[in-house]
Amino acid sequence: ISRGELQVSLSYQPVAQRMTVVVLKARHLPKMDITGLSADPYVKVNVYYGRKRIAKKKTHVKKCTLNPIFNESFTYDIPAHLLPDISIEFLVIDFDRTTKNEVVGRLILGAHSGSAAGTEHWRQVCDTPGKGVAKWHNLSEY
Repeated sequence: ISRGELQVSLSYQPVAQRMTVVVLKARHLPKMDITGLSADPYVKVNVYYGRKRIAKKKTHVKKCTLNPIFNESFTYDIPAHLLPDISIEFLVIDFDRTTKNEVVGRLILGAHSGSAAGTEHWRQVCDTPGKGVAKWHNLSEY
């Protein structure tokens, strides 16, 4: 089954040694609730250096939508020499007040990217410093 897609933009400022991550929007998210009516998605962004998580942030919850628009920006201080070992994990999670929040899908960009598209996106960000590179990615299972 499709886990939907997530659009994210990344840009790296080498002088400031700062990575800006913008969670733009998601589309075609699967219905996760038992009622199947909708989802209350949010995105958790984890930054890893090697296998160690060094930062985490999350977007606001978007109520009752399978095509949320987030437009939320996060900034991380990352020295340039660490970039080859950095991975950014995006977890799209369905917020649920009554039961446990469920992971709808995930995307990893960077050193441990699981897809050719993810590897290519990361390469473009590293090759064009200071420029935001936005792309859609298919979410995979968690």
